[in-house]
Amino acid sequence: MKYALSGARIFDGFCFHDNAVLQIENGRVVAIADESVVPDDYELIQLKGGILSPGFIDLQINGAGGAQFNNSPDMSTLATMANAMLPFGVTNILPTVITDDATVTSRAVEVAIEAKDKVAGILGIHVEGPFFSLQKNGVHRSDKIRTPNEQDWSWLNKLATLPAILTLAPEQVDTATIARIAKLGVLICAGHTNGCYDDVINAHQAGLRGFTHLYNAMRPMTGREPGVVGAALELKDTWAGLIADGIHVHNTTMKLAIEAKGYDKVFLVSDAMATAGSDQKTFELYGETIEEMNGQLVNAEGKLAGSAITLADAVKYCANTLALPIEQVLAMASRVPAQFMQLSEQVGTFVPGAAADICLLNDELDVQQVWQAGLSKFQR
Repeated sequence: MKYALSGARIFDGFCFHDNAVLQIENGRVVAIADESVVPDDYELIQLKGGILSPGFIDLQINGAGGAQFNNSPDMSTLATMANAMLPFGVTNILPTVITDDATVTSRAVEVAIEAKDKVAGILGIHVEGPFFSLQKNGVHRSDKIRTPNEQDWSWLNKLATLPAILTLAPEQVDTATIARIAKLGVLICAGHTNGCYDDVINAHQAGLRGFTHLYNAMRPMTGREPGVVGAALELKDTWAGLIADGIHVHNTTMKLAIEAKGYDKVFLVSDAMATAGSDQKTFELYGETIEEMNGQLVNAEGKLAGSAITLADAVKYCANTLALPIEQVLAMASRVPAQFMQLSEQVGTFVPGAAADICLLNDELDVQQVWQAGLSKFQR
């Protein structure tokens, strides 16, 4: 199947192309070419303006479409989550399992391995916990938080077969263990940590490469102790995920982080739960009811429990409220997460040979149409 999309500005993950067409063949990007030279054997599809962007990539999503990964770590849940995100421009996700019993974590990893080649849009897995600080656990169950043991290597070794993130508190895991996990190819992020600056620096030297939901559930920066946040902003070869909803992080603090690290080291995440992409306002987590109130997801104690946004919401928030350049915002939702995962030749850009995962946005940045591997999956 060969076709060319014309009539919209094309953002290739790096910059905009005007008066151009996006050529697709057999679910892959062929080229971005001048609109006057479409090959005769290509079907020309004329769009009515807007922006063509690489499909968004969400590296931290706990649930969607009414399904919660921890509650039901199975293929059906992953398919529900992936499909629920398509109307929001998200063509690839890293389903996230949070702190839980070892059996749940292990099962989630096994399901992600099975889904990798069977469920469209599943890139791998993000394991968030259980090696966390009890001082910064947030909604993660304190009785399920622990340090690594020998049995954990069963599922940790399996992570090496997937694009995978493991979020941990560096002060809770010795550097030898961090180095061993990093050697597997797993991307290690710091999160839910009360560690000091030196803990992060030592972990970075052992292989730590990123930070999960920057600012949230981590030791802040002060004058005498840069903390986890200070280390995150200083370490230029690391990436950071950011929940851009105006609830988890203050607008000014977000802009300062993006300026300090550079937008190409900050990727947007939703941290979405089961309510995302559904009409539900409540769901169960650890047997407790989580409720959406005033745009926030909170438990009975009033603690934030993930977010109520999608990546499309984060894109609009960064462009409209933070007033960031649209090319930076789109990159933070597509190319940057792909680069962090070392997958930018496959997803997140329109380089030749990449998957034709495409999102069409109107001038208000509302999602109008989505293609996944070249196939139209959603149209408003």
